[in-house]
Amino acid sequence: MRKGYIQVYTGNSKGKTTAALGLALRAAGAGLKVFIAQFIKKRRCSEHKALDRFKDLITIKQYGTGFLKGKRPAKSEIEAAPKGFEEVKNIISSKTYDMVVLDEINVAIHHKLLNVEDIVDLLNSRPPNTEIVLTGRYADEKIIEMADLVTEMKEIKHYYKKGVKARRGIEH
Repeated sequence: MRKGYIQVYTGNSKGKTTAALGLALRAAGAGLKVFIAQFIKKRRCSEHKALDRFKDLITIKQYGTGFLKGKRPAKSEIEAAPKGFEEVKNIISSKTYDMVVLDEINVAIHHKLLNVEDIVDLLNSRPPNTEIVLTGRYADEKIIEMADLVTEMKEIKHYYKKGVKARRGIEH
């Protein structure tokens, strides 16, 4: 049996979700089943269209009402994250998926939409062969401590600062 590890992609630059989606694609290429839970996010982007082509191996579900960027969470966001987390707990314990991506969960923890202790409990109780990937800025020290791999995306330069808006197929 293959051992599952805990991976974290955090930091203030772009690429966290992209890294996780790359792992999901690689896992599907090897015949592994992947579940992607997107917290905070609500809009459908180009990656969703691409992942539709792998729906036999990759399932993606959104548990958010939109981006928080610079805003306080709305009541609907405060309600959506815990409901999604309950479903994710059941999905992980079902042992149906080889990899579970918890996209933007670090942001949900940071904004107190989810309790870090609940996430720690989930990680400690996961099936030993399930790979868990957590993404988002503001990774909590408790999550970082228990992770097997932590990558921090650090912005050196970004064309956004020159006024370049998100482009279809590149940023969304």
